[in-house]
Amino acid sequence: MTRPTDHPARHPARDPATRFARDEDGAILLFWAFALAAILGIVALSFDLGRVASTQSELQSYADHVALAAAGELDGKADAITRAQGAAANLIADSQTFGTGGQALSSANYTLDFFATLPPSDLTAMTAPTTVPEDAVYARVTLTPKTVPYAFGAALQVLDITPMMFCIPGTSFDADNPATIGDMIRLRSGGSGGQWGPGNFGFLEPTTLALDASGNCAGSGGTGPTLRCVLGAVGNITQCFAVRGVNTEPGQKVGITNAALNTRFDMWSGAMKNEYDNPIFAPAPNVIKGMEPQGGYPPSPPPPGQCNWSQQPVTSDTAALPQDDCFGGTPSCAPYGDGDWTTGRATYVATNYGGTDLHGAATTRYQYYLSEIALAAGGPILTGKTETGRPMCSPNQSADPDRRVIIAAGVNCDPNNGGTLITGSTPNVPVHQMVKMFITEPVVDAGSTTGLDIYAEIIGRADSPGAGTVGSGAIFHDVVQLYR
Repeated sequence: MTRPTDHPARHPARDPATRFARDEDGAILLFWAFALAAILGIVALSFDLGRVASTQSELQSYADHVALAAAGELDGKADAITRAQGAAANLIADSQTFGTGGQALSSANYTLDFFATLPPSDLTAMTAPTTVPEDAVYARVTLTPKTVPYAFGAALQVLDITPMMFCIPGTSFDADNPATIGDMIRLRSGGSGGQWGPGNFGFLEPTTLALDASGNCAGSGGTGPTLRCVLGAVGNITQCFAVRGVNTEPGQKVGITNAALNTRFDMWSGAMKNEYDNPIFAPAPNVIKGMEPQGGYPPSPPPPGQCNWSQQPVTSDTAALPQDDCFGGTPSCAPYGDGDWTTGRATYVATNYGGTDLHGAATTRYQYYLSEIALAAGGPILTGKTETGRPMCSPNQSADPDRRVIIAAGVNCDPNNGGTLITGSTPNVPVHQMVKMFITEPVVDAGSTTGLDIYAEIIGRADSPGAGTVGSGAIFHDVVQLYR
């Protein structure tokens, strides 16, 4: 008999090691393990890429805002670069979340350069920055590298203004100076011949107008209709001009300027005669002017469309806001007065209010005009007079008291004092200041030898650095544009 050995041979299928090696149960776990590792890797990568993208966005936004703040001060003046650097450092604060270094972003995180021009292509490097404030047009911001690429922006300043300019009396002129606010200016249209001097006014080249597609002047065509609209319409601030260089043209536009501007006084003549019921030319809420249309108002307002302004008889019982007293002196102080209208004020109060000054707190004519509107509380400003002070020819009335306010570019026209010689159409004239002025009386045609006269009181500067200002019918603000 044969005895079994101590280690008998076994059938391969019954061998546990072989069976384990051949067993397919749970094989999906291997693929799941590899897939999980890949998925977690993708998620991690996506998170990191998101952090990179977020940081890129934060830094780009910061660079853009710094560039816009800096470029908003590049107005061609001697301190432009200094103001640009200050605006960028003091007005703009931001932070980044994931980049290396500190989270707060400040002037220590960027370099600010200025350029007179841009290269024709984005692929061309920007070289030769300028340090001359008068030449600086573009601002470039280069950020200190974090963990993401940096970017830069560039900007150009333009302003929304009425298309008018006038010659200032000198480089020391400052419309924000308390000693200047309230002064009277007689703006007289400059011709196309001799050199212009202080007080001469003209227009900015209409080919540079950029009318708001949704504004009241949208669709107007031709120099005449367009100019009449932007001078006379409610909310007419729809044009952009670069303050470092505007193009001027002669101001001798009889029949356009006075007819358009006088719609603010409820006066309808020339090409504007049939616009009396057009709401976009609604008169101001206070139109006291010491004039009445031909035929007069009493005993009742004239029928619609029957206000004839071919003649402008002076009323016997009302008066317009007066000029500075020195304008009537010998010699006259015109075109620039001193803001003293004491004698004229007494006459105005005696004529319109029987000698009782109801607006004693008002020191300037603009303040007096506003006080008259406020005290009337929606009713007549004057009672028992030829004029009520409210529009009587037009069925419309603007709710905006600044309907009689214009904003014009004040320029230095003295070539012997760092200014530009202006003889009519002159290109690239630098702007000294944008000036807000209150028109005190209707614009008159002073004759072929003197042109048009606009009497206006200085309210203040409209382009104060770093601040938007409410202008005539719109927000007056600096507009800067990112280029690259």
